Amino acid sequence: MDLNLRNKIVLVTGAASGLGKTIVEVLAEEGAKVVINYRSRQNEAYELSAEIQRAYGVDALAVYADVSNESHVCRMFDEVELKLGVVHAVINNAAYCANPECANLTLDEFKKCVDINLQGMFLVCREVVQRLRKRNKPGKIVNISSQAALRGSVSGKTAYDMTKAGILGFTRSLAIEVGKDGINVNAVLPGLMYTDIIADAINADPEKFNKRSLLGRIAKTIEIAQVAVFLCSDRASYMTGASVDVSGGMALH
Repeated sequence: MDLNLRNKIVLVTGAASGLGKTIVEVLAEEGAKVVINYRSRQNEAYELSAEIQRAYGVDALAVYADVSNESHVCRMFDEVELKLGVVHAVINNAAYCANPECANLTLDEFKKCVDINLQGMFLVCREVVQRLRKRNKPGKIVNISSQAALRGSVSGKTAYDMTKAGILGFTRSLAIEVGKDGINVNAVLPGLMYTDIIADAINADPEKFNKRSLLGRIAKTIEIAQVAVFLCSDRASYMTGASVDVSGGMALH
C-alpha cells in the first residue's frame, strides 16, 4: 500500500537507535524525507543519515536537540526548515526510563522522566502546530506511549509509567484542539520489543518475556514502527485522538 509519504518531511525524536531508528528506516522506505533527532548519540545519528541516503535515495538530516529544552526545539525546527522545508509530521519517540521503584526514586530522576517524556513531547507538538497553523497546512503528530500507561509495570517504573499515561491524555486533548486545523494527533502503545537496551535481559531469560504476550513472543521494532508510520500517512486521515495498542495483547486495549 502506497502511504503517500514521498517527499513529506517527517521528524522523529530520539531516532538514532532502537525504535526511533527503525521508524526512520520505514519512513525512508516510503520515500519520506527524514529528520533524525538525537541528544547523545551523534555518531549513530550521522551514520544512520548517511545509510538512509545511500540505501533509499532520500534526504536525511541528523539534528541535535535536547527536546526538553525550549530553545533547542525551536532551533531544531529552524534548521530543518532551512535545509529541507516545512515539517509535515512528527513522531515523538524520545524517552527516558527511571528504573527505581517509587520509594527509592530521587526527585532528580523523577523530573528527568517528566522533562523528556512529557515536556519534550509538549514542546515539539507546540512548535509543529504553530508552524503548520502559520502556513495553513495540515499535518500529523504521533506520540509513542506504552502499554505500561494502562497496566503499570512489574519492575518499579512508576515515573516512566506515569509519563506514558500522561501522553495519552495530552494526545486526546491536543487532538480536540487542532482537529479544525487538519492536524491528526494519535498515540501508539507498544508492548515489549527487542532493542539493544533490554537485549541482555531478554537473551538471559527469553521465556520470562515471551510469556507476557498473548502471541508468545516480544515484538520486533519494525512491527511497532510500521504502525507509527501508517499514522503519519494519508491512509490514517480519519484517525485522531486514538490510542493504538500494538502490545501483542499485553494491554488488551
